[in-house]
Amino acid sequence: MARSPAHVALCLWSLALLFPAARSATFTMTNNCGYTVWPGLLSGAGTAPLPTTGFALAQGASATIDAPASWSGRMWARTLCSQDAATGRFVCATGDCGSGVLQCNGGGAAPPASLVEFTLDGSGGMDFFDVSLVDGYNLPMLIVPQGAAAASAAAAANSTAGAGPKCMATGCLVDLNGACPADLKVMSTAGASASAVAAGSAVACRSACEAFGSPQYCCSGAYGSPNTCRPSTYSQFFKSACPRAYSYAYDDSTSTFTCAAGTNYAITFCPSTTSGKYIDENPQAAVMPPPNGTMVYGSGELLSTGGGASIAAHASQLLLAVGVAIVLL
Repeated sequence: MARSPAHVALCLWSLALLFPAARSATFTMTNNCGYTVWPGLLSGAGTAPLPTTGFALAQGASATIDAPASWSGRMWARTLCSQDAATGRFVCATGDCGSGVLQCNGGGAAPPASLVEFTLDGSGGMDFFDVSLVDGYNLPMLIVPQGAAAASAAAAANSTAGAGPKCMATGCLVDLNGACPADLKVMSTAGASASAVAAGSAVACRSACEAFGSPQYCCSGAYGSPNTCRPSTYSQFFKSACPRAYSYAYDDSTSTFTCAAGTNYAITFCPSTTSGKYIDENPQAAVMPPPNGTMVYGSGELLSTGGGASIAAHASQLLLAVGVAIVLL
């Protein structure tokens, strides 16, 4: 028996309700730094690629990237990049992806680098995202969910002192390079973009895992579980300044955020709450103000952080306020 067009249309509509289309997202990247950055983008294994894997983003410029449904991967900012005069290779002082060209072409960020990580339309139809300092730090970053749902969630969280949904801004708002412990600090060299930054200036801050390679810092071997790998004084340096960012491998409870699939996201390098400007043309010269107590380092270990908890609480409140202000604009 022939079926009418109306019957066929009704069947198709019913199937659409039963099997809703996966929802994509748009990322808007903005560079508030006082210098050009070169974003790198890496898709996870088995994930459809993004339309670009690397590009230049001038001071004050923005760019949008459309991500396919169920995309997962990470993004970061390369800094102090140039083309090597001898080899012709494109190289960056921080966040270099090893491709030798502007596009990263499947290469990840060489640590240390601040990372943005996403899994779109994951478990329960939710997006999962975070800012991670597990691989170290090179500049401040901020993720702000966009749209009406994100605005409602952010407002609810603000009205309940942070007890609301976890669809809210996250990131690291402060420049940590100047305050980085001496044995984690990465200094510029005479050959690394000498025209942009003076040799001997701090350009990044390594993780303790990268600096020392020991299992207790890398959460490996006998320390490969949440019960055995605990925060170190090094990871607490990052956590005190950036309480919503991942500071070590098992920092999930305070560092993973979720929004309904289909949400769009604004990603800002050097958010406006930090200057993000060169000091004598040095992009990483700003120093994080210390906590109420005095930071004391012994062989690089943070021995005392009096008032650190209050600094973390203040930083978290500041981040929430920034996120609410941006998403409601």
